[in-house]
Amino acid sequence: MAAPGLLPGLGRLIEMPSALGRLSRAYSKPHAFTEVLQLPKMELTKLVFPLQELQRHLLPDAKPDLIQLRIFDPSLEAIARAQSFFTATPRNRIEYISSAVRLDHAPDLPRREVCFIGRSNVGKSSLIKALFSLAPEVEVRVSKTPGHTKKMDFFKVGKYFTLVDMPGYGYRAPEDFVDMVETYLKERKNLLRTFLLVDSVVGIQKADNIAIEMCEEFALPYVMVLTKIDKPSKGRLLKQVLEIQKFVDTKTQGCFPQLFPVSSAPPTVAPGPLSVGSSAPAATSPTH
Repeated sequence: MAAPGLLPGLGRLIEMPSALGRLSRAYSKPHAFTEVLQLPKMELTKLVFPLQELQRHLLPDAKPDLIQLRIFDPSLEAIARAQSFFTATPRNRIEYISSAVRLDHAPDLPRREVCFIGRSNVGKSSLIKALFSLAPEVEVRVSKTPGHTKKMDFFKVGKYFTLVDMPGYGYRAPEDFVDMVETYLKERKNLLRTFLLVDSVVGIQKADNIAIEMCEEFALPYVMVLTKIDKPSKGRLLKQVLEIQKFVDTKTQGCFPQLFPVSSAPPTVAPGPLSVGSSAPAATSPTH
């Protein structure tokens, strides 16, 4: 099991870089968190803490036995520090390492690992691309075709950890998906955290339950990431969030109690002064 103090820290790695990725797509170049801080308070809150907007739709006198909306609320200073993990500099190399179809083909790395799993077309590659938006030379291929990722792709994130992009399960999953992913989750000694992506439009599906059961069976600490939160209506999104939180509270043991919402849709905010960070070192693109 992972050190408890690392739980919120890894959560911040989801929350802030995904917001930066949305900004970078809107302006077509990477942005620093200092620019996000210049946004009006309402836009800042909507971009960085999207679930806070849903709180006002809840009844103030809701019964205490009902599932309550849990908000991830790190300080802006903590989010700014998380950004530094994903900012490529000569001393903080962010790069693609290699791909593997079996665990014994995976690179033998001493640093801690986090992996991303989810159904095909859940938005996994888009999220990872957003996380690497401040390392533009790292190529993460994004496709509208489900089942695009066929191998386990390993990325070095400075001195901090290795990020592993797993093939999507469900539609067009690789034939050896179960053997590949189950073996990795069960036997990878330096796996610290698993991020399980769930589509906010459809919620937890049957295929997701299989992934959840694997994490529970192997006693893996994992986090649920809610993707595409721009797609459903606010009412639908709130319903999905509360249902998933109820599922986590009543049917899981190793899942982090709070959801982490992300979206690849650009925000409707006007661009401000640009502050471009250091260039990323050369990187090799993964082969799918």
